[in-house]
Amino acid sequence: MKTIRLTGAQAAIRYIAAQKNEEGEPFIAGMWAIFGHGNVAGLGEALHAARDTLTTYRGHNEQSMAHAAIAYAKQLGRRRAMAVTSSIGPGATNMVTAAALAHVNRLPVLLIPGDVFANRGPDPVLQQIEDFGDGTVSANDCFRPVSRYFDRITRPEQLLTALPRAFRVMTDPADCGPVTLAFCQDVQAEAYDWPESFFAERTWRRRRPQPDEAELADAIETIRAASSPVIVAGGGVHYSRACATLKAFADKHAIPVVETQAGKSALPWDHPLNLGPVGVTGSSSANAVCEEADLVFGVGTRFQDFTTGSWALFKKRPGILSLNVQPYDGNKHDAQALIADADVGLGLLSEGLGGWRAQAPDPAFKETWFKAADAVTAAPAADDNALPTDMQVIGAVQRAARENTVVMCAAGTMPGELHKLWKAGRPGSYHMEYGYSCMGYEIAGGLGIKMAEPDRDVVVMLGDGSYMMMNSELATAVSMGIKITVVITDNRGFGCINRLQMGTGGAEFNNLLDHTHHVNPLRVDFVAHAASMGAEARKAGSITELEAALAEARTAKGPFVVVIDTDPYPSTEAGGHWWDVTVPEVSDRQEVNAARRVYEKALKERH
Repeated sequence: MKTIRLTGAQAAIRYIAAQKNEEGEPFIAGMWAIFGHGNVAGLGEALHAARDTLTTYRGHNEQSMAHAAIAYAKQLGRRRAMAVTSSIGPGATNMVTAAALAHVNRLPVLLIPGDVFANRGPDPVLQQIEDFGDGTVSANDCFRPVSRYFDRITRPEQLLTALPRAFRVMTDPADCGPVTLAFCQDVQAEAYDWPESFFAERTWRRRRPQPDEAELADAIETIRAASSPVIVAGGGVHYSRACATLKAFADKHAIPVVETQAGKSALPWDHPLNLGPVGVTGSSSANAVCEEADLVFGVGTRFQDFTTGSWALFKKRPGILSLNVQPYDGNKHDAQALIADADVGLGLLSEGLGGWRAQAPDPAFKETWFKAADAVTAAPAADDNALPTDMQVIGAVQRAARENTVVMCAAGTMPGELHKLWKAGRPGSYHMEYGYSCMGYEIAGGLGIKMAEPDRDVVVMLGDGSYMMMNSELATAVSMGIKITVVITDNRGFGCINRLQMGTGGAEFNNLLDHTHHVNPLRVDFVAHAASMGAEARKAGSITELEAALAEARTAKGPFVVVIDTDPYPSTEAGGHWWDVTVPEVSDRQEVNAARRVYEKALKERH
């Protein structure tokens, strides 16, 4: 057996660079890195040597670097991914939130934090967390519950099994998620005689699991027995590249489709059978169909509470049929499971159903909804001096959007309003991280989307709260010459949670900046801040000025930021559904007691 002598870090990077997807592209498209004493000497040296085969990108925060990597994988439907390395200590724990985000959303990312010395010679090292009762624990154990696969590399040769396992997880449609390889810093630099065959190019093919014959037959009969079924399209439709198959299935069998946050854009917004967004942030058309459904057919969805209205949406207590590649998701809430790839499963179901058709939904549902949506997104009258609403901002961005536009967001007011109101024209034109709904994902995520699809026009929408949480990768976009358009709605605080606080009877407290216990009222000049990082930035004083700025953004060479002040209180009254947010049983506030009575009534109706 021919061998080659390499350090652990050199071997890891060489192996990573040799792994391909079924299109022949490197599965790991690059490594995001912030170096520290836990990775600079080992992985840093290896990455420099491999810089022509595996590009290294430097960001400004480990969490946001990982967000960019995750958004990259999401936008490409998990066909490619990125890796992220950090030092030990705070550099590593900064990535734990991003790992949780990837885990919730079933997205691949390879995290390689540095770790303590395996030989324990210099213990305790700088930034080491010491467990008084367990000498094997380090800060990286925080990654265990938020990783689909976790390994600590304490010997170089452990990579011979750990790396193939890591790629198996990241490329498996059922187990896909974040992988953490905690890499002891002395082991990174330790040499070993590796089999040359370990570094041979390998292709990781995407599995398309076929359904069990009995499960398929039962699913066909279940659909046939239904008189008013509805399809709930989730993110698995995109990851399976099943959008065209879903459209053909819906057309052939006349079954209406509603979309989750992750599933939105699976069908064009104007398709007659696309009844729109479902659930808490859903449309009246989609929710009306779901309330009358006698079968809920989930395709690639994990049935999150926003999708199901905390399981109060389905008034007829219908049966649930769940087509999912992951048995854990397919069997939720005692659903009848059809475990298979979404594209394969829909095709076989359609074949088995033959010419069977449901009764098509009343087109008035859809017409009524879009009349309401168009009303709230329309530009205000020229003499209207009120602060713009978030809905009017969305309308302006929609009017400026082109066929290749991708709108993206993650947290705050915008996800709910975009889910309701955005008209997604083609698959991949709507990118929402709403599994973890992580504030601060937005700008880094926009960077990752643009890296994944450079020809797309990426529009990042976020509030001032999210911008303040994490904005440093705007500077990274500037330094990399990556063009994204960032629309910041400044409502002076956490407007979404402020409304929720009021809606549950609470006093306005600690959410909007004007309701906090601060000595000095905070006024952030977001235009100046963005400009200081090198972005072009404009302040829009009205919807008309916003539209002008968006037109100007088209010709910008790099990041372009538009800031507009908005009213924190209004939201779209049409559509929506109850969401289970517990209200205190006892309070001195009459508003809370009144909200509790409403809450208890809703609980009884659900059960």
